[in-house]
Amino acid sequence: MAKENTNRVDGQVRAGAIIQAHTIEQLNLTQQAPPAVPWQLPPELPHFADRAGEQEQVLAATSAAPEAGGPLVVALSGMGGIGKTALGFRLARSLREHGRCPDGILHLDLDDLRRDGVVELADALGELTRGLDPDAVLPPGYADRRRRYWTASQDKRLVLVLDNARSGAEVLPLLPSSVGGIVIVTSHGRLHDLDGTRAVELPLGPLDGEDATGLLRATVSDPRLAADPEAAAELARRCAGLPAALHVAGRWVRRYRNRELRRLMEELTVKLDREGVPVVEAVWDAAYASLSPGAARLYRLLPHHPGPVVTVGPAAALLGGGAEAAEDALEELDEAGLLLSRPDGRGLHDLIRGHASRRSHGSAEDVPAARRRLVRWYRRQAAHADLIAAGPRLVVARPPVDEPGLVETPDLSFASPHEALHWLEREHLALYGCVRIAHEDGLDADAVALCEPLWTHFLDHQHYADAIDAFTLGVAGADRSGDPLAVVRMRCQLARPLWEQRRYQEAAEQLRVAVHRAELLGSTEPERKLRASAVEFRGKLASVQGDWAAAVPDFEAARAEHLAIGNTYGAMLQTYLLGRAALALGDPGRAVTLLTEAHHVATELQRARMASRTAFELATALRAAGRPEEAAPHYRAALDGARARQSAADELRVLEALADFHQELGEAELAAGYRAEAERLRG
Repeated sequence: MAKENTNRVDGQVRAGAIIQAHTIEQLNLTQQAPPAVPWQLPPELPHFADRAGEQEQVLAATSAAPEAGGPLVVALSGMGGIGKTALGFRLARSLREHGRCPDGILHLDLDDLRRDGVVELADALGELTRGLDPDAVLPPGYADRRRRYWTASQDKRLVLVLDNARSGAEVLPLLPSSVGGIVIVTSHGRLHDLDGTRAVELPLGPLDGEDATGLLRATVSDPRLAADPEAAAELARRCAGLPAALHVAGRWVRRYRNRELRRLMEELTVKLDREGVPVVEAVWDAAYASLSPGAARLYRLLPHHPGPVVTVGPAAALLGGGAEAAEDALEELDEAGLLLSRPDGRGLHDLIRGHASRRSHGSAEDVPAARRRLVRWYRRQAAHADLIAAGPRLVVARPPVDEPGLVETPDLSFASPHEALHWLEREHLALYGCVRIAHEDGLDADAVALCEPLWTHFLDHQHYADAIDAFTLGVAGADRSGDPLAVVRMRCQLARPLWEQRRYQEAAEQLRVAVHRAELLGSTEPERKLRASAVEFRGKLASVQGDWAAAVPDFEAARAEHLAIGNTYGAMLQTYLLGRAALALGDPGRAVTLLTEAHHVATELQRARMASRTAFELATALRAAGRPEEAAPHYRAALDGARARQSAADELRVLEALADFHQELGEAELAAGYRAEAERLRG
């Protein structure tokens, strides 16, 4: 019995020793191998567009001491393929390198947990909790899982990357409980409901030209890119600054190593237009599928809007409805990440434009009617801007027929000529594009009508290629419609950009036809004005080629016609031209007399552009006449006028004249200042 008891005790001692040794071993293992810090990022991309500014902004925000509890939220927004996720991963790595997340990095793609458009938040909380504690026992309910997640994330300095959020309501329940946490959220549109959080919003746009070309060159090492930098830059431009498209282009270049780069560029452009960017096409399809019928319809019609920025008025014209419906549709497209946010508004990304066009194939949209409404809206607004900017003047376009669907479309109002000119400049690409639409759709009267306000815009903003294209279409529309007044006006308008590009023979041919057709016009006041205008343009063509003597008779004939019909503005314009001719022909005294008269009339008529230009020429004539003290204030008035109209060409001309003027007076410091301003403007 005693022996049995002894054996039992010995066994218990040995068992206790074994248990104690095992416990000590486990404790040693625990001390030697602490729980792994989570690292849920994929391998780093070999090529990445740095976006250094955004990274610096986030690092600065994370360095500041928190003013309130809760984690810092970094909200990255932008369309699919813009590089949001890549930047989010780069930011997470950068934060780790700076010691901001010693407790790990978690990543969750909310689209993976989305069912019928709704994120299963309980599953999301479970994945995040297990990321922090792999052995965690998860309760079944959402509320209990949320409390378990708060416990696991308490006091943790970690980074959480949440991809593809659609609203703040999907993000807020997943925020860790630690004030030291940082949450990087990516979404297509901005998240306006991140209430109660410390948030840094970073809307991402396409890469600029240099960064886009740099990413392309980093993606593929190919001597063709270095040998033809212009083609490389154009290839990057056709990818529209979209990193996903640039990676597609890189693979295309690698695949066809023996083809000329420019041929490759054309083939890639066709591929992108037809097929889109495969890596983001599904993202855009999903965004489109989530739209309401009104927003989806606007999306399908937006490719027909020719400008980079879409405002409520044109959107309402496309839809054929009111402003509120258009505004709601634009906001919905913005929230879905299908519009590109620009400094001057919202518009379609070039590649998304292709996606929208593909979605419109097979739809029952009445596209011709939508395009006609759009053209008529721009025609009406541009005519109004022209009236405010240039004042009453002869126009050959007849009033448009009321278009159904425009009744509720908001009209624009312009408080000043400057505001009207600013609108024409902001919308000039859309206006030029509408001339093309009008020509393609046989809307000849609309094409002519749009060219008239574009003339006012062209005088201060010489976009030569666009102007020549548009005015050529205006000539074609006038010829096709058989309107004799339009034929004369459009050919005169086209002649000027042609001769300013030294295409003198082409300009002369346009004016030969214009003058001949003008001679066949009747004797009404508009017809006589137009006849005088055609003769004036012929004189201008002679003057720009240096033949001022040949120009003078035309200017005098035009002036006599304007005086005969009581057209004060037209007579003033010819007086101004005759003053310039006198100066060019070596008679500064007569030039001063004529230009003083022209400047006085232009000022009385409140024609800002001509008041500015007559002031400049008068200053030049006074300077040539040896009256520099009288010239200075006129030069300054001309400079103020050019700046008020935002006419870079006129401003540059006046700055250069002022620099020479003050140099002649021995005022070297003033001359240097004006010369420096001219250099800055020249770029």
